[in-house]
Amino acid sequence: MRAEIWADVVCAWAYIGKRRLERALADWRGEPVEVVWRPFRIDPMAPPRALPLAGELRDPLVDGALRQCSPGLSPAENRVRVSRIAAEEGIGPHWGAAWRANSHDAHRLLAVAHEQGGSSLQNTVAEGLLRAHFTEARDISAPEVLTDIARQAGFLQGGDLLAQGAGDRTVRELLLSGKARGIKTSPTLVVAGRALPGAQPPEVITDFLHATAGETERPLPPEVRRFREAESLLDLGDPLGCLTLLAPLLEDRTTATDRGVRTLAARAYFHSAQLGRAAATLEDLVATSPDDSYARLLLGRTRERQGRSAEAAGHLRLATAMTPSYGH
Repeated sequence: MRAEIWADVVCAWAYIGKRRLERALADWRGEPVEVVWRPFRIDPMAPPRALPLAGELRDPLVDGALRQCSPGLSPAENRVRVSRIAAEEGIGPHWGAAWRANSHDAHRLLAVAHEQGGSSLQNTVAEGLLRAHFTEARDISAPEVLTDIARQAGFLQGGDLLAQGAGDRTVRELLLSGKARGIKTSPTLVVAGRALPGAQPPEVITDFLHATAGETERPLPPEVRRFREAESLLDLGDPLGCLTLLAPLLEDRTTATDRGVRTLAARAYFHSAQLGRAAATLEDLVATSPDDSYARLLLGRTRERQGRSAEAAGHLRLATAMTPSYGH
């Protein structure tokens, strides 16, 4: 059984959730559970270089980001509450982040640790990152700190791999995948496609594991899963995210010619105002399948937005003749 933790390492509830999951697994008597960390960002606007958190907490934008972790509470009230709960979970003795740190590179380290050493190494790195941020007051966006955390975890090549840019595409795509799958809070535990949001008590986690034991998510070819997640992102109003996930399919010689892939790319181009690319893709689709009424409709709308009314009218007229509902 695989349990994915979608979480941000600068989210205090992620650390508390980790401890609670560990307690649940200590008493678990079911099939073995592999824990894998996946990225989530609670503060995507964090600056590239960390800033002292005390000063940043006066920024209303930061206040808004922190409120995602504590609905109904002010950041100050939440810090008091979280400190108490962390102490109850045995996290300490000192508690409290000192830096507003950008967690992107920390997530890259986690992704590369999983690629190089599997879930066991990744979990050790995750513990090091959380401990460094919340109890050691270290800046986990600093390359030298990440290198040291990797070294302490036995991941000696971790710092060098980060310096080479490893894990960047993986993290960016996983963040989009999580968005497409409806991950909205840190932490969220996902097993067999079912999600348990929040740092739930061990008994709730145990019940969740029992409920999902023996279940398996319907296996999909990687390219099909990627396509569906890209499609979900477009439906969520993120055409650029859609194109990011589609990129490998558009680059692959086998999937680049698939009409579904190209039509979805054309839609994303259109909705991100890349009208030249949308038109080029749609012209090719119409040339190879003149009876594709949807491609004609979208091509007509693209030409309208380009100010080419005469061309647009012809395509729209044909699209409506083939599919009358397009005329409404």
